[in-house]
Amino acid sequence: MNGYEYILAKQTAWAANYGLTLVGSKGARGRPAYTSELDQNLFQPLLPEVRKSFAAGDGGELGSAEFPGKMQAVHSSSALGVNVFQYWKSIKAVPVIASYCGLCRRDSQVSDDIHFEKKHPIDNAFAHHPNIDVVIDNARSSRIKRFAVECKFSEAYGGHKHGGLKAKYLGLDNLWADIPNLLRFANCISPEDQQFAHLHPAQLVKHILGLKRQFGREGFRLLYLLLTGMQ
Repeated sequence: MNGYEYILAKQTAWAANYGLTLVGSKGARGRPAYTSELDQNLFQPLLPEVRKSFAAGDGGELGSAEFPGKMQAVHSSSALGVNVFQYWKSIKAVPVIASYCGLCRRDSQVSDDIHFEKKHPIDNAFAHHPNIDVVIDNARSSRIKRFAVECKFSEAYGGHKHGGLKAKYLGLDNLWADIPNLLRFANCISPEDQQFAHLHPAQLVKHILGLKRQFGREGFRLLYLLLTGMQ
């Protein structure tokens, strides 16, 4: 049993222990790994603002009246991200979770709010912009304007092939000018990524480019958070 299957087995067992009936990704079809109701997979219901953010995203996290959304999967990284971060937003204690993540000092009070599925466009000519799982807004007076978090759960342990960095991103000379080491790395995973089986570096590079375009090289921090359990 690989890591992905182990996580899925543990999460499925958790659902069974709580008497939850799981359904497939297409309801009656597909592997039963989705809760029938979204709230069954969350510590607390989505705040109205958070629900609106996911509804505006293009990841299909909330699903439809016919099929469950991705967030209903017991191995969903987005559900796990909400379970970790939304509570601190709801009690207005954002600096606490920011410091626990190592993004700032424990006594720091610069962090104001948490947003989910935030887009920071890399180039206006691109039709689609990547969603960042969690973005923490900091005070205007802070040198670091944003803390961004890419959450992973079961994805890092599976064998699903991921794409490399498309060549169009390498042509943005103005964004690469002062980050030559990242540019060299980006060239190694473009157009195909033959190096990484579990990490998806192209996704992280795109997040960096979007954040850098808006906040500058020193205006953000990006955390890759590999979470180990939902329940």
